[in-house]
Amino acid sequence: MTFALNITRSITGQPWRWRGLGADARSPGYQPDDLVAQLLLARGCPPDGVEAHRNPTIRHFMPDPSLFRDMDAAAERLADAVQRGEDVRIFGDYDVDGATSAALLIRLLRDIGLDARPYIPDRLMEGYGPSGEALVRLAGDGAQLIVTVDCGAQAFEALDMAKAAGVDVVVVDHHKCAAALPVALALVNPNRLDENDAAAVHGHLAAVGMAFLLGAALLRTLRARGWFATRPEPAIMELLDIVALGTVADVAQLKGLNRAFVAQGLKIMAKRRNIGLAALMDASRLNRAPLCHDLGFALGPRINAGGRVGKADLGVRLLTTEDPAEAARIAAELDRLNEERRAIESIVQEQAEALLAAQDNRAVALVAGPGWHPGVIGIVAGRLKERAGRPAIVVALDEDGVGKGSGRSISGVDLGAAVLAAKDSGLLVAGGGHAMAAGLTVMEDKVDALAEFLDDRLSAAVARARDERALLIDAVLAPAGVNPDFVAAIEAGGPYGAGWPAPLIAAGPMRVIRADVVGNGHLRAIMAGDDGRSIKTIAFRQAESELGQAILGAPRDRRLWVAGRAKIDDWGSRPAAELHLEDAAWAD
Repeated sequence: MTFALNITRSITGQPWRWRGLGADARSPGYQPDDLVAQLLLARGCPPDGVEAHRNPTIRHFMPDPSLFRDMDAAAERLADAVQRGEDVRIFGDYDVDGATSAALLIRLLRDIGLDARPYIPDRLMEGYGPSGEALVRLAGDGAQLIVTVDCGAQAFEALDMAKAAGVDVVVVDHHKCAAALPVALALVNPNRLDENDAAAVHGHLAAVGMAFLLGAALLRTLRARGWFATRPEPAIMELLDIVALGTVADVAQLKGLNRAFVAQGLKIMAKRRNIGLAALMDASRLNRAPLCHDLGFALGPRINAGGRVGKADLGVRLLTTEDPAEAARIAAELDRLNEERRAIESIVQEQAEALLAAQDNRAVALVAGPGWHPGVIGIVAGRLKERAGRPAIVVALDEDGVGKGSGRSISGVDLGAAVLAAKDSGLLVAGGGHAMAAGLTVMEDKVDALAEFLDDRLSAAVARARDERALLIDAVLAPAGVNPDFVAAIEAGGPYGAGWPAPLIAAGPMRVIRADVVGNGHLRAIMAGDDGRSIKTIAFRQAESELGQAILGAPRDRRLWVAGRAKIDDWGSRPAAELHLEDAAWAD
């Protein structure tokens, strides 16, 4: 990679490099389609797959569900339950992935003719994942089959208790697994260590994606048994709106099948057929067709708020209701809880940042505090990660010295594997996750030892990731090129998200015409280029940062290159384009 625009050190201290070959859209011969092809290729798309990735479809990317270990056994057992009219419970995690996974199976089974009921544990009272007590209680309540979604792959004790209680359990998960697996009737997880290569390549799927594959396998099994000879077969593709929401909200990599899930799911969501999702969009003040960004920053957080600071089952109830009045009530409650979550999060973040400032610069930023709300620690960990430029774990300690922790990682550092290793070494009560995120339970007297363990295990990987840190630029524009037509052109390379980053555009050189602080520490600036055109820029939560202070204090006679994501600004009377800033560098 060569330096983009010869910038070896930006205002934030990083070099700019071309992600691919780079595209200079200031050139008279520039064609938007050329850039879209470059965007796809630079993100790992093979040359012969450009058209398939430009318009990703389920048909092209969908694997045979039978590739996955235990998938056929899971589908056969679910088919038995349908035909026998058994009592089936869907045990989901409290977050968006868990809620959407549960909702998908409940809606699909309902359309087939089976009324399955959800169970979402209260994270404060019951902790993460299935507990033996809960599974036994469900069995005592009449459950004949329990399907755990987005959890269960490492629930050894709980599944042993379920087996002793005589209830069948099917596990559908995607989290990292140890070599040993708990006893279950079927355990479907692309990240099993004994999974075959053809299935393991789908390890980036969220749990809701695996639930969709199980749903497809179930329909195929029932079809082969003649179940649909006298009754209609459900249209599982109509549930892709739920799949898209869970995939994006769980920060799953948007490559391969996930791209198709999200691209097609957004089309379904725009039709507003799911009453609960439509109500949630209304509560989010989303009056246009949703974009990938909306799933992660508007809809997902509101579903999460139920599990984090409210009632754990609100999300799945919203996504499965057929009552518009109930949907409106739940959506309004989730919106209120999301505002409550924001307030709680702000307090915890302030305290966590103060603790971080007093720490040594370990490979993993690990902070622990008493009385912190466990429902916001994941969000705060993500903020600390961005601030520190290294993996971060935030631990909420209760009055008994039990800590619930949530971690977020940086590209190139597998935090989930490290947490699993810490559990195996006896430092954790429980723990697991995937490369970019992890959850754990740790006793207060083991927090320092955990920090040292993670420092020893991950210091080399973190150092390597930070040394290789660079801002990857996809194209350079004159200010006039930052316009709605350009934004529409690059959106053809989406959907963008984790593992398929939105294009970073460099624009300039430009002078700062006006800059001020708006909202919760956001920097807004109007900049003008040598072509006489001006553009609006915004840098979220950057007013107090080095970048924000440089722009606020920029002399009128100095010019800047700026880099960010081109977005549509639809607040005015007609659409315009703006840059959401990531970085800037002096041009003179």
